[in-house]
Amino acid sequence: MDRLWAPWRMEYILSTQEEEQECIFCEKPKEKDDKANLIVHRSQLSFVIMNKYPYNNGHVMVVPYVHESDYLNLSDDILIDMQRLIQLSIRALNKTMHPHGLNIGINLGRTAGAGIDEHLHYHLVPRWNGDTNFMPILNDTKVVSESLADSWEKLHSIFQKLTSI
Repeated sequence: MDRLWAPWRMEYILSTQEEEQECIFCEKPKEKDDKANLIVHRSQLSFVIMNKYPYNNGHVMVVPYVHESDYLNLSDDILIDMQRLIQLSIRALNKTMHPHGLNIGINLGRTAGAGIDEHLHYHLVPRWNGDTNFMPILNDTKVVSESLADSWEKLHSIFQKLTSI
C-alpha cells in the first residue's frame, strides 16, 4: 500500500492555527490577479487554484466561491459545479502532468487534516510510480521538480483549451 506522507506540512498547519488570518479562498479570487494567486481556472460557482504548499507537482484545489465549512450546506448547483471542475481538472492534469494516478479528497474539519477548515475545498494530487523517497523523512525536505509559475502556465493554458472546445 502506498502512503502519502507529508511531515513537512506540520509547520504550515500549525502556523495557520496560531494566526488569525483572512480566508485566502475568499480574498484571492477578488484580487483578479489569477497568475499571482495561482488560480488556473474559474467557473460561475467555484474555481481551481494551485496549492502554494504542494504535495506534488500539479497539486490543485477545487474551491467554491461561497465561504462554507459544512459540506451539507452547499447547494446542489455548487456541488454539481465543483464536480464538473474536478472532472475538468483531471483532464487538465492528465494532459499536462501525465500522472500514473491521482489522490482526490476533501478534509472536513481541522481534525480531519484541513489546513484551512473554515472554507471547504477538494484536493487533487497527481501521483507517479516511485514519487516517494527518503528526502521528506530524513531531511524534512520535499522535492517539487517544477516551479509553481511553470506549472501555472501549463495548467492555465490547458484549462483554456479544454473549455474553449
